[in-house]
Amino acid sequence: MSGFKNAYVLNVMSSDHPGIVAAVTGAVESLGGNLDACSQTVLGGYFTLIIIVSLPEPLEPERLADRVREAGAPNSEFQVMVRRARHESELPKQESCERFVITAFGRDRPGVVRSFSQYLAAKDINIVDLYGDLRGDDFVLIGQVEVPVHWDVRMMQDDLEQMGSELGFTVKLQHENIFVATNQLRLSATFPSPFGRGEVS
Repeated sequence: MSGFKNAYVLNVMSSDHPGIVAAVTGAVESLGGNLDACSQTVLGGYFTLIIIVSLPEPLEPERLADRVREAGAPNSEFQVMVRRARHESELPKQESCERFVITAFGRDRPGVVRSFSQYLAAKDINIVDLYGDLRGDDFVLIGQVEVPVHWDVRMMQDDLEQMGSELGFTVKLQHENIFVATNQLRLSATFPSPFGRGEVS
């Protein structure tokens, strides 16, 4: 993590092709900047990237955006938005939370994401990551959420299962640690460790 105080949130969207991350990070580095955090995905042939960068000197957000757009030349296809990042002290204090993963699978129909997101919003549960994919006639939804510690997780699981049943979906709510451990075990069974049995890298 950079020690620079001048932090910016940078969002880039483009049609997908190799070299976008290299171009964007090269533009940031040309300003003496450092990449502090990033999240990137490709969806339907479109690339999107959100990063937090720190610069050694203050810079107008639009100047940073222009530098990144120039990196998209000659097509000038980068759509760029930049804003100053808030300092941690400026962020609203949040109730103590634990992270859970919601998985839902079923026959696709309108309103699936809306139904689940409205339920979570009504309980002041924040969605920090969301993935949805249409596979033939079926829709897969995976969400990482922050659940305030005062909520009864078993009650939430019952609510989500009931909602899923009404939508024709199978729904599961798992603590993040259990989800990760379970899926690592499945992957290990399918893809044996390249380091050999019993070895730890």
